Amino acid sequence: MNNELKSHYDVIIIGGGITGAGTARDCAMRGLSVLLVERYDFTNGATGRNHGLLHSGARYAVTDSESASECIKENMTLRKIARHCVDETDGLFITLPEDDLNYQATFVEACHKAGIRADVIDPAQARELEPAVNPTLTGAVRVPDASIDPFRLTIANVVDARLHGAQLLNYHEVTGLIINQDRVEGVKLRDNHTGQQLEVHSSLVINAAGIWGMLIAQMAGVKVNMFPAKGALLIFGHRVNNMVINRCRKPANADILVPDDTVCVIGTTSDRVPIEECDHMRVTDEEVQVLITEGEKLAPALASTRILRAYAGVRPLVASDNDPSGRSISRGIVCLDHETRDGLAGFITITGGKMMTYRMMAEVATNLACKKLHIDKPCTTATTALPGSEEKKDEATLRTYSFAQKAADGRHGTYTKQIDEADLVDDALVCECEEVSVGEVKYAVDNLHVHNLLNLRRRTRVGMGTCQGELCSCRAANLLCKSETASKEAADLARFVDERWKGMKPVAWGDTLSEAQLTATIYEDLLGLNQFSSKEGGNQ
Repeated sequence: MNNELKSHYDVIIIGGGITGAGTARDCAMRGLSVLLVERYDFTNGATGRNHGLLHSGARYAVTDSESASECIKENMTLRKIARHCVDETDGLFITLPEDDLNYQATFVEACHKAGIRADVIDPAQARELEPAVNPTLTGAVRVPDASIDPFRLTIANVVDARLHGAQLLNYHEVTGLIINQDRVEGVKLRDNHTGQQLEVHSSLVINAAGIWGMLIAQMAGVKVNMFPAKGALLIFGHRVNNMVINRCRKPANADILVPDDTVCVIGTTSDRVPIEECDHMRVTDEEVQVLITEGEKLAPALASTRILRAYAGVRPLVASDNDPSGRSISRGIVCLDHETRDGLAGFITITGGKMMTYRMMAEVATNLACKKLHIDKPCTTATTALPGSEEKKDEATLRTYSFAQKAADGRHGTYTKQIDEADLVDDALVCECEEVSVGEVKYAVDNLHVHNLLNLRRRTRVGMGTCQGELCSCRAANLLCKSETASKEAADLARFVDERWKGMKPVAWGDTLSEAQLTATIYEDLLGLNQFSSKEGGNQ
């Protein structure tokens, strides 16, 4: 990977979440010279802290028809261009005895108006389709929901942007903008590994930093009315449900249960938080209780299912410019041309929206960038498959795969063929829970911007299984020590284990507490990791 910087770029994109990665891909595919910068790791923010739901749009059909229409359009697109990231589960919207069954008709009508398939089915059929669903349901509607892996999706966009000539730097934080009179001409960066300061120039800067985008805008002297909305979620120890289960009511706390790889996720809550807290999200006891209580109403089996961990993200909600109170908050796509809005040329903000509408957001931002740079080239991201999704493996080929190869195929799609399987060592497992092999770790380090264990987790799912990194963390650290580019510090292992504990702490009872205590014994008492600093926590 060539990271030698150019003296000037057409576009610098700030933010390595799914919107920034998608925008980098679109810009690069249209022939622009692109630099994407991210202060920590790709997917460190809201992208890596959601429930992984590929919305049909049904959830918003009644309350936000515009967002609902955007969701169903992108839902169908992502199934085609990102098939290795999508699990086509379908979804149920259920009415419980305590809910108003009359709302179902309003819901279905709104779905159809937004172009969303919504089939009313008999509760008995719903129980047959999804045995985990609450058997007392009084109504059910089937919709084209699915689950999607945000980590795979983002890295696929990163890889494709790089293949089209973009340069991508994680761990490079924007400390200021280069402004000449009334024009933004580049960014000031700090390498968060080395402390090196540098300046990079461009014709345009695109602010795609999510909720942190309001701070980037402040650097330019302009205001974007954003309202951080914290959402807490719980991960359960196995996949209880095979279909997404939603409550058929207006959006509320803990009304979506999403099957996600080998686990399931209940979410979410919604509370406004100060921007100062967005880097240090903690899940409270009250949030855990709400998620458990409401989650059991969707699938009673959750009452006896082990909870692996809790986590929280921050939604980048945007208020209208003429509404400083924040009462008029949109979940739709917001693209701000600061030249026409604020008299500041060379600066664009793309925000709002949802993870699954990222491609549409990227298209909107890139269209504006091309207009300003006088580039006449159409967007092709909706019809061009992402790396890994070019073709689907046939069943005969999959039957020849080992468990580890099948798991890797689910994570990397067609790029699995680049993973070494030359000998027994390469095929040996680093992480039994998620079936991650030595060869897959090597592939990730060499190709997927892996600097440390946290990066590796996001690329391969090392440490995300039932044991939460109990043994695989040490094995993975050993492999990273043998690489030329990744961290060789014991503190990296300490930070990784601490980050696992951070998510387990709010739900540390029963088996989860026992697992955490065993992990502490291994890494503190036997390996002595408690002597190393872990002050950076999860912000990597």
